[in-house]
Amino acid sequence: MIFNTPRVLLLPKLQRRLLVTLMALVCLMLVTDRAGAADGKKPNFVFLLADDLGYMDVGFNNPNTFYETQHLDRLARSGMIFTDFYAASQVCSPTRASIMTGKYPARTDTTNFFCGKREEKFLPAEYNCQMEREEVTIAEALKENGYKTFFAGKWHLGPNEGHSPTDQGFDINKGGGENGLPRSYFSPYKNVTNLPPGPDGEFLTDRLAKEAVLFLESSAKSEDPFLLYLSFYSVHTPLMAPKHLVEKYKSKAERMGLTQEKGRWGSERQLFLNQKEDIRKVRIRQDHATFAAMVESLDTAVGKVLDKLDALGMRDNTVVIFMSDNGGTATSEGWPTSNRPLRGGKGWMYEGGIREPMIVRWPKVTPPQTRCEVPLISTDFYPTILEIAGLPAKKEQAVDGKSFVKLLRDPFGRFERAPLFWHYPHYSNQGGFPSSAVRAGDYKLIEDLEDGELELYNLRDDISEHNNLIQLYPERVEKMRRMLSDWKKSVGAKPLRPNPKTGNVKPGRDSKSMKEL
Repeated sequence: MIFNTPRVLLLPKLQRRLLVTLMALVCLMLVTDRAGAADGKKPNFVFLLADDLGYMDVGFNNPNTFYETQHLDRLARSGMIFTDFYAASQVCSPTRASIMTGKYPARTDTTNFFCGKREEKFLPAEYNCQMEREEVTIAEALKENGYKTFFAGKWHLGPNEGHSPTDQGFDINKGGGENGLPRSYFSPYKNVTNLPPGPDGEFLTDRLAKEAVLFLESSAKSEDPFLLYLSFYSVHTPLMAPKHLVEKYKSKAERMGLTQEKGRWGSERQLFLNQKEDIRKVRIRQDHATFAAMVESLDTAVGKVLDKLDALGMRDNTVVIFMSDNGGTATSEGWPTSNRPLRGGKGWMYEGGIREPMIVRWPKVTPPQTRCEVPLISTDFYPTILEIAGLPAKKEQAVDGKSFVKLLRDPFGRFERAPLFWHYPHYSNQGGFPSSAVRAGDYKLIEDLEDGELELYNLRDDISEHNNLIQLYPERVEKMRRMLSDWKKSVGAKPLRPNPKTGNVKPGRDSKSMKEL
């Protein structure tokens, strides 16, 4: 049995914090205090974005994971791990748009994956099925200041005509289009646009790494700084991987005694006495051989990019960022992974759906082997990248994000961050219910948009969101509920809509069906 528990140091919390701070200071003394630039050059950026990779799917968050992520773990050791980093949504397109724009999905009306239309008791909120051209993306902001910009992989931010990566600030596009997944991970890939087929049997994840490496080699001959944005389709469905890797993990599962169905499945009702997820079975053990092979392929691709940076002498002047766009899929679509101890997964407002693996390596600035526990969100990348590049902030653009450069220098320094917000007025394909949420400090409040039901959790004491504290802290609940309501008004968050097919006309606390009216 694989027990997915986070790494816990045996030192008391205060001693641990003092020790890590001392290590960080020593590291900073060993390197220059410059902003990471070599010979006065602007820093390069490599942004690595995984798709559907869960928080517990990587070794640097979960030493007991079934999967093998040696290159990501290597990156983590050389940089800073963010333990409480969030995607702006529990599904892909909204998070991707938030990285590009620095804005919450509710503000840009990009609240669901493009273009999901699932309906149940209510109709989902209206939303844009594209990131508007008027938005100044992070690629455009860097390009305006002399950066070469390269995109490879999954885009899923609008139709190919007029809304592709090259329409939104990227000089080069390899594989980015309107589709959210390939029909096949093996060449010719079928619906992956802007990427000519490779040799028979070529694996898409490998191909994207090759394209990134070719760009790095060409950039080594130029004096221009660059943004390399490698947005993997992996580990999204379809579940496919090279045969030799699949066989490797089948054998591993057999050696570990993980081939039996017993112990593989659970339900939230059984585990947490809550009805929200009981219509969906939940994988509670990591043992899926094909998914494990996909994770290793992703990890190997990351390793190829990191190795090429080293080989070309680019490491010291390149900021590397890694994260996933939403949580691991645990309640549908093959049920490939488990996010335990995090609750839920992709499509859910619980931690398994929105808390992400995230690393930043900023050589000569960020102390290696450090962990930052400050809650941050994907809107924060935009102002952070601009500040690292020494460029002026675009206040009209990154209105929701906040630069965390101070934390990159000192993870325990004073840092004021406003509460984090989410709004998902949709029914996810994975069973998630329409919801909004706010995290303030250690507490997270979730609002069910169908009936107004509230849930309150202390994430420091209860990362599994097991104990709903709604009855114990009424004043805190009311304060956070009002905070969430005010935020939704300020960003123009769209509500659920009446559904004539079901007779449900008014979502929220006063929800009534047409029969009751």
